[in-house]
Amino acid sequence: MQTNLYFVRHAHSTYTPDEFGRPLSAQGIADANRVTELLLREDIDVVVSSPYKRAVQTVQGIADFLGNEILIEMDLRERRIATNDVDDFAQAMKQLWTNPFFSFAGGESNHAAQHRGVSATRNILKKYQGDNVVIGTHGNLMVLIMNHFRGTYDFAFWQQLTMPDIYKLSFCGHHFVDAKRIWGKL
Repeated sequence: MQTNLYFVRHAHSTYTPDEFGRPLSAQGIADANRVTELLLREDIDVVVSSPYKRAVQTVQGIADFLGNEILIEMDLRERRIATNDVDDFAQAMKQLWTNPFFSFAGGESNHAAQHRGVSATRNILKKYQGDNVVIGTHGNLMVLIMNHFRGTYDFAFWQQLTMPDIYKLSFCGHHFVDAKRIWGKL
């Protein structure tokens, strides 16, 4: 029985220091509408999301269309880089990807974030076997999850993601079958 997980990286957001409450920008809202249009073609059964507002807003349209509530999964939240802002975000990300067990003070290593995200993904696969599930999440965590199933999804892959972006991961039971990008097919 095949299960399809549609990982949706959130659309562009307006920066605020409030990670949980950061909303989509005007462009992000327009792109979230395109996400809904695209996902309407995919026979979606369930919508799950990170608790962060920007992730929820990006998948809200498909949930509304289905008449479903978004199921919040705390472990789909973005990884925390550090307690305080880092001086050079790109360099910090490169360092984290170079050493999966390294973390900045108060932050989460790639290994820890990946473990959390993969555990959440496996729980979703178990609970919604045979369904098409939309997962509203974040770029870094999404790539860490994908990397677990296929090592070619790495730092360079993360760098080329767009906001939003959508990847369909197909599974037979808990066994990864394939991944393909579906964003941009309108």
